[in-house]
Amino acid sequence: MDMVTFNFLRQYGESGVWWHTNWLGTPAHKCPLDLWIYQEILFRTRPDVIIETGTLFGGSALYLASMCDLLGNGRVITIDVEENKERPRHPRILYLTGSSVAPEVVDRVKAEVADASRVMVILDSDHHDDYVLRELQVYGPLVTENCYLIVEDTPAGELFPELWGAGPSAAVKEYMRSDKSFVIDQDCEKFLLTFNPGGYLKRVAA
Repeated sequence: MDMVTFNFLRQYGESGVWWHTNWLGTPAHKCPLDLWIYQEILFRTRPDVIIETGTLFGGSALYLASMCDLLGNGRVITIDVEENKERPRHPRILYLTGSSVAPEVVDRVKAEVADASRVMVILDSDHHDDYVLRELQVYGPLVTENCYLIVEDTPAGELFPELWGAGPSAAVKEYMRSDKSFVIDQDCEKFLLTFNPGGYLKRVAA
Protein backbone atom coordinates (compact mmCIF):
# COMPACT_ATOMS: atom_id res chain seq x y z
CA MET A 1 0.00 0.00 0.00
CA ASP A 2 1.52 3.32 -1.06
CA MET A 3 1.74 6.28 1.32
CA VAL A 4 -0.90 8.34 -0.53
CA THR A 5 -3.48 5.58 -0.05
CA PHE A 6 -2.32 4.97 3.52
CA ASN A 7 -2.73 8.62 4.46
CA PHE A 8 -6.09 8.86 2.69
CA LEU A 9 -7.46 5.89 4.58
CA ARG A 10 -6.21 7.14 7.93
CA GLN A 11 -7.52 10.68 7.38
CA TYR A 12 -10.86 9.45 6.02
CA GLY A 13 -11.34 7.40 9.16
CA GLU A 14 -10.02 9.86 11.71
CA SER A 15 -11.64 12.98 10.21
CA GLY A 16 -15.14 11.73 10.92
CA VAL A 17 -16.18 11.76 7.24
CA TRP A 18 -16.44 7.99 7.39
CA TRP A 19 -19.12 8.33 10.08
CA HIS A 20 -21.21 10.67 7.92
CA THR A 21 -21.35 8.73 4.66
CA ASN A 22 -24.96 7.69 4.05
CA TRP A 23 -27.02 5.75 1.55
CA LEU A 24 -30.65 6.93 1.37
CA GLY A 25 -30.27 8.40 4.83
CA THR A 26 -28.72 5.32 6.47
CA PRO A 27 -25.04 5.35 7.52
CA ALA A 28 -22.93 3.30 5.11
CA HIS A 29 -19.33 3.25 6.28
CA LYS A 30 -17.74 2.70 2.89
CA CYS A 31 -15.46 4.54 0.53
CA PRO A 32 -17.76 5.89 -2.23
CA LEU A 33 -15.25 4.73 -4.86
CA ASP A 34 -15.62 1.18 -3.59
CA LEU A 35 -19.40 1.44 -3.81
CA TRP A 36 -18.99 2.42 -7.47
CA ILE A 37 -16.86 -0.67 -8.02
CA TYR A 38 -19.50 -2.77 -6.26
CA GLN A 39 -22.18 -1.70 -8.71
CA GLU A 40 -19.89 -2.55 -11.62
CA ILE A 41 -19.29 -6.00 -10.16
CA LEU A 42 -23.01 -6.53 -9.55
CA PHE A 43 -23.86 -5.52 -13.12
CA ARG A 44 -21.28 -7.92 -14.57
CA THR A 45 -21.95 -10.92 -12.34
CA ARG A 46 -25.67 -10.58 -11.46
CA PRO A 47 -25.45 -12.55 -8.18
CA ASP A 48 -28.58 -14.26 -6.92
CA VAL A 49 -27.39 -13.87 -3.33
CA ILE A 50 -24.94 -11.44 -1.71
CA ILE A 51 -23.70 -12.50 1.73
CA GLU A 52 -22.44 -9.65 3.91
CA THR A 53 -20.80 -10.08 7.30
CA GLY A 54 -20.88 -7.00 9.51
CA THR A 55 -24.19 -5.16 9.17
CA LEU A 56 -23.80 -2.31 11.66
CA PHE A 57 -26.47 0.28 10.71
CA GLY A 58 -27.53 -1.53 7.54
CA GLY A 59 -26.53 1.16 5.04
CA SER A 60 -24.37 -1.09 2.90
CA ALA A 61 -27.02 -3.82 2.90
CA LEU A 62 -29.56 -1.24 1.76
CA TYR A 63 -27.18 -0.05 -0.95
CA LEU A 64 -26.71 -3.61 -2.22
CA ALA A 65 -30.46 -4.22 -2.14
CA SER A 66 -31.03 -0.99 -4.06
CA MET A 67 -28.61 -2.17 -6.75
CA CYS A 68 -30.46 -5.48 -6.89
CA ASP A 69 -33.68 -3.52 -7.40
CA LEU A 70 -32.14 -1.72 -10.37
CA LEU A 71 -30.88 -4.98 -11.85
CA GLY A 72 -34.12 -6.83 -11.15
CA ASN A 73 -32.28 -9.69 -9.47
CA GLY A 74 -30.61 -10.68 -6.23
CA ARG A 75 -31.05 -10.54 -2.49
CA VAL A 76 -28.85 -9.78 0.51
CA ILE A 77 -28.11 -11.88 3.59
CA THR A 78 -26.38 -9.71 6.16
CA ILE A 79 -24.99 -10.93 9.48
CA ASP A 80 -24.11 -9.06 12.67
CA VAL A 81 -23.49 -10.00 16.29
CA GLU A 82 -25.91 -7.30 17.44
CA GLU A 83 -29.57 -6.94 16.66
CA ASN A 84 -30.79 -3.46 15.72
CA LYS A 85 -34.48 -2.93 15.05
CA GLU A 86 -33.74 0.52 13.56
CA ARG A 87 -32.05 -0.95 10.50
CA PRO A 88 -33.84 -0.27 7.22
CA ARG A 89 -36.40 -2.81 6.07
CA HIS A 90 -36.29 -4.00 2.48
CA PRO A 91 -37.85 -7.09 0.86
CA ARG A 92 -34.49 -8.15 -0.57
CA ILE A 93 -32.66 -8.04 2.81
CA LEU A 94 -32.51 -10.89 5.34
CA TYR A 95 -30.93 -9.91 8.67
CA LEU A 96 -29.26 -12.64 10.72
CA THR A 97 -27.99 -12.13 14.27
CA GLY A 98 -24.94 -13.96 15.59
CA SER A 99 -21.28 -14.53 14.88
CA SER A 100 -20.65 -14.99 11.18
CA VAL A 101 -18.67 -18.16 11.93
CA ALA A 102 -21.10 -19.65 14.48
CA PRO A 103 -22.26 -23.08 13.24
CA GLU A 104 -25.96 -22.23 13.44
CA VAL A 105 -25.46 -19.04 11.41
CA VAL A 106 -23.29 -20.79 8.82
CA ASP A 107 -25.85 -23.58 8.48
CA ARG A 108 -28.64 -21.04 7.93
CA VAL A 109 -26.64 -19.21 5.28
CA LYS A 110 -25.80 -22.44 3.47
CA ALA A 111 -29.48 -23.38 3.44
CA GLU A 112 -30.40 -19.94 2.05
CA VAL A 113 -27.92 -20.19 -0.85
CA ALA A 114 -28.43 -23.87 -1.64
CA ASP A 115 -30.39 -23.16 -4.82
CA ALA A 116 -28.50 -20.02 -5.89
CA SER A 117 -26.60 -20.13 -9.17
CA ARG A 118 -24.41 -17.11 -8.41
CA VAL A 119 -23.19 -16.16 -4.94
CA MET A 120 -21.06 -13.20 -3.87
CA VAL A 121 -19.56 -12.58 -0.41
CA ILE A 122 -18.44 -9.37 1.33
CA LEU A 123 -16.53 -9.72 4.63
CA ASP A 124 -16.65 -6.67 6.92
CA SER A 125 -17.02 -7.82 10.51
CA ASP A 126 -14.23 -8.50 13.02
CA HIS A 127 -10.94 -7.44 11.39
CA HIS A 128 -8.56 -9.59 13.44
CA ASP A 129 -6.51 -11.74 11.08
CA ASP A 130 -7.49 -15.05 12.69
CA TYR A 131 -11.21 -14.21 12.52
CA VAL A 132 -11.04 -13.02 8.91
CA LEU A 133 -9.15 -16.18 7.96
CA ARG A 134 -11.90 -18.27 9.53
CA GLU A 135 -14.52 -16.32 7.58
CA LEU A 136 -12.56 -16.87 4.38
CA GLN A 137 -12.44 -20.59 5.05
CA VAL A 138 -16.17 -20.72 5.77
CA TYR A 139 -17.52 -18.42 3.06
CA GLY A 140 -14.93 -18.76 0.31
CA PRO A 141 -16.33 -22.14 -0.81
CA LEU A 142 -19.82 -20.59 -1.16
CA VAL A 143 -18.66 -18.11 -3.80
CA THR A 144 -19.47 -19.30 -7.30
CA GLU A 145 -17.15 -19.19 -10.29
CA ASN A 146 -16.63 -15.70 -11.80
CA CYS A 147 -18.19 -14.09 -8.72
CA TYR A 148 -16.38 -12.16 -6.00
CA LEU A 149 -15.23 -12.61 -2.43
CA ILE A 150 -14.47 -9.11 -1.13
CA VAL A 151 -12.47 -8.60 2.04
CA GLU A 152 -13.04 -5.07 3.29
CA ASP A 153 -10.67 -2.79 5.21
CA THR A 154 -7.62 -4.86 4.30
CA PRO A 155 -5.18 -2.17 5.61
CA ALA A 156 -6.73 -2.24 9.11
CA GLY A 157 -3.75 -4.10 10.53
CA GLU A 158 -1.31 -1.55 9.11
CA LEU A 159 -3.40 1.43 10.17
CA PHE A 160 -4.51 0.25 13.60
CA PRO A 161 -2.39 -2.75 14.70
CA GLU A 162 -3.26 -2.04 18.33
CA LEU A 163 -6.89 -2.86 17.48
CA TRP A 164 -6.68 -5.54 14.82
CA GLY A 165 -3.26 -7.16 15.04
CA ALA A 166 -2.04 -8.26 11.62
CA GLY A 167 -5.51 -7.58 10.21
CA PRO A 168 -7.43 -8.69 7.10
CA SER A 169 -4.53 -8.31 4.69
CA ALA A 170 -2.55 -10.99 6.52
CA ALA A 171 -5.60 -13.27 6.48
CA VAL A 172 -6.01 -12.84 2.71
CA LYS A 173 -2.37 -13.73 2.10
CA GLU A 174 -2.66 -16.83 4.27
CA TYR A 175 -5.88 -17.91 2.58
CA MET A 176 -4.53 -17.38 -0.92
CA ARG A 177 -1.63 -19.69 -0.14
CA SER A 178 -4.02 -22.60 0.42
CA ASP A 179 -6.92 -21.81 -1.95
CA LYS A 180 -5.85 -21.40 -5.57
CA SER A 181 -9.40 -20.93 -6.89
CA PHE A 182 -9.24 -17.16 -6.31
CA VAL A 183 -7.15 -14.40 -7.86
CA ILE A 184 -6.82 -10.78 -6.74
CA ASP A 185 -8.59 -8.59 -9.29
CA GLN A 186 -6.56 -5.40 -9.33
CA ASP A 187 -8.86 -3.89 -11.96
CA CYS A 188 -11.22 -3.25 -9.04
CA GLU A 189 -8.62 -0.82 -7.66
CA LYS A 190 -8.61 1.34 -10.79
CA PHE A 191 -9.63 4.47 -8.85
CA LEU A 192 -6.45 3.99 -6.76
CA LEU A 193 -8.15 5.00 -3.50
CA THR A 194 -9.93 2.04 -1.92
CA PHE A 195 -10.61 0.64 1.53
CA ASN A 196 -9.92 -2.83 0.13
CA PRO A 197 -6.50 -2.99 -1.56
CA GLY A 198 -5.73 -6.60 -2.38
CA GLY A 199 -9.17 -7.56 -1.11
CA TYR A 200 -11.12 -8.00 -4.35
CA LEU A 201 -10.89 -11.76 -4.88
CA LYS A 202 -12.44 -13.24 -8.00
CA ARG A 203 -13.19 -16.93 -8.16
CA VAL A 204 -11.69 -18.34 -11.33
CA ALA A 205 -12.11 -22.07 -10.68
CA ALA A 206 -14.80 -24.21 -9.12
